Amino acid sequence: MRRGSFAAANRTVFRQKRAQANWYTLSITDPTGSISKSCADSTNMGIEKFPQFIRENYEVHEWRHAIAILQTDFPSEFSDVVSVLSNLRLRRSWIEVGGGNKTHLAKWIDHELRQRGWSPKKFDTKITVDGKSAESPTHEVDCFKNQVALELEWNNKDPFFDRDLNNFRLLFDLRTVSVGIILTRCDELQGIFNELGRGSSYGNSTTHMSKLLPRIKGGGGAGCPLLVFGMKKTLYDPNS
Repeated sequence: MRRGSFAAANRTVFRQKRAQANWYTLSITDPTGSISKSCADSTNMGIEKFPQFIRENYEVHEWRHAIAILQTDFPSEFSDVVSVLSNLRLRRSWIEVGGGNKTHLAKWIDHELRQRGWSPKKFDTKITVDGKSAESPTHEVDCFKNQVALELEWNNKDPFFDRDLNNFRLLFDLRTVSVGIILTRCDELQGIFNELGRGSSYGNSTTHMSKLLPRIKGGGGAGCPLLVFGMKKTLYDPNS
């Protein structure tokens, strides 16, 4: 090939790659902070697999076909998650009294999942090179069962999302976790917290949906299939 033809071919390939890259960037960028339509259509196709109650009372997002994997390969764990989320109500008393090291909500979630065979799980991980090993610690997973990991982030500092996503990424790469689940709160609950005089305890720097989604869309979970549930204000029970 002559030099001019080779350069022209390179320019053509470069333009094609640049166009592809620009299309991909546009498909995942949304100034409103929500998932763009092209991304939502391709990643949330499995939401209809959940009962109506889940779809109406939780904001649900998935990545890398997490719902299909959970329902098909881990039907027992899928049923556990559906059952616990269907029974969950956000009690007024839980919000008003706070919870110290562990909130009443976290205690309730733990109790419900423990009854179904879930438990905390810490993994002993290390890297070995030429016979020399170095510790590669991962964080303990709050609730774990049969390669499905679930973390509740109700009112922690938002960097806890980074910890969870990095943990899921590492454990997925080590073939220990197949699906990572995060349960957090929707932004709309802030209005209820304010009404109860607890708004300052649930500030903008704490864990809620709008702090989580940009981290995932930025690649925080890498290749790990992720499933995210956001508790809506329709779960709030003012009489309990």
